[in-house]
Amino acid sequence: MPQSTPPRSLVDLHMHSLHSDGSMPVKELVARVARRGVALMALTDHDNTAGIASAAQEADRHGIDFIPGVEISSEWNGIGIHIVGLGIDIENANLQAGLDKIMEFRDWRAAEISRLLETAGIPGAEQGARELAGSRMVGRTHFARWLKDSGHCRDNGEAFQRWLGRGQVAYVPSDWIPMVEAVSWIRQAGGIAVVAHPGRYKLSADRLRTLFTEFRAAGGGAIEVSSGSQAAADREHLGKLAQQLDLAASLGSDFHGPDIGHAEIGQLAPLPDAVQPVWECLGHSIPHDKH
Repeated sequence: MPQSTPPRSLVDLHMHSLHSDGSMPVKELVARVARRGVALMALTDHDNTAGIASAAQEADRHGIDFIPGVEISSEWNGIGIHIVGLGIDIENANLQAGLDKIMEFRDWRAAEISRLLETAGIPGAEQGARELAGSRMVGRTHFARWLKDSGHCRDNGEAFQRWLGRGQVAYVPSDWIPMVEAVSWIRQAGGIAVVAHPGRYKLSADRLRTLFTEFRAAGGGAIEVSSGSQAAADREHLGKLAQQLDLAASLGSDFHGPDIGHAEIGQLAPLPDAVQPVWECLGHSIPHDKH
């Protein structure tokens, strides 16, 4: 039986570089975007914009239209919610002050995870995780990779099950900002706030609608309807919710690297026909139904 051709999109507005938890330097990442035939991209590293200037330069060199972005770690009703900001001014003082606050927490959490691992007989974790990260942004995935590479577990999944996951010896609870604050920073920076991969949050239909309603009331503008890190079956339902709640629709692979889960760059089903593509709200005219 012949295999179906993976979907391809000219647009990919969610991906990560070595400046957060991606595995590729910016130059290599943008070159891969070009090889994949993507015409409009956004770099959305976690809680920092350190790679934006170089990504914009590389995108221009490859003839790719570029949108500056960020993915902000936030919280809504006790649940971690990621908010992507698209079309942001990375020089905005309020945005950068907010991101600095998150990065300070990340620095503290990295040191605390390392302390707990050392107490459990595993020294040197922070240094190892930072060497793997290659930038200031150190997350639990970097610790998981270091634990695997150091022979303490077979893979990242076991690292979370034995050491880093909720209730385990080196688990440190997150203390993210309120979702409405993340939306405010993005709007102050002239961008559009987008709920990232909403299908991953394991919310009931009613709670998901409540999340989107409160997000919109806070000034949020779009949701990721097609995402490489949520089920393809979520696309139609999320598209209908976007229409009903007057939210634009975004799509992105959530690419982290060729060796790290999720979809390949541009490997995305198109947006449903009736939704408003978020890139059109930002002044771009790439067709969302062409592959």
